[in-house]
Amino acid sequence: MAQRSMGDMVRDQNPVILPPTATVQDACRRMRQRRVGAVLVANRGRKLLGIFTGRDAVCRVLAEGKDPAKVKLAEVMTCDPACLARAATTIEALRLMQDGGFRHLPVIENGRVVGIVSRFDFRGLEQARLDDETLFWERI
Repeated sequence: MAQRSMGDMVRDQNPVILPPTATVQDACRRMRQRRVGAVLVANRGRKLLGIFTGRDAVCRVLAEGKDPAKVKLAEVMTCDPACLARAATTIEALRLMQDGGFRHLPVIENGRVVGIVSRFDFRGLEQARLDDETLFWERI
């Protein structure tokens, strides 16, 4: 099976990108509007600063009793998240997400955000290959 690259997956993608000064409420509204589970936090030059997910909204905001209308993304985002280059392959992305225990992975090129992939973006054959590799290494 030919490997797709992250560039293939994010071509023509317009990820949700907000500044660190945006509120959690703003981020959640944008995620709902776009039907996505994460917002990339970046500066004006699209340099990635962090990521904010639905899980962050629940665990770092709501469960802590914080006001989503007042809390800024900079206060609750995951800073310097793991990310992959546009030239990376799908299996590299899946391995990184599995090893890190996360579902969203920013894609960058020359230090700038170009997109984001979710675990659910991958094809069945790609998932199966990762499962086969995992079983192989567990037997050794």
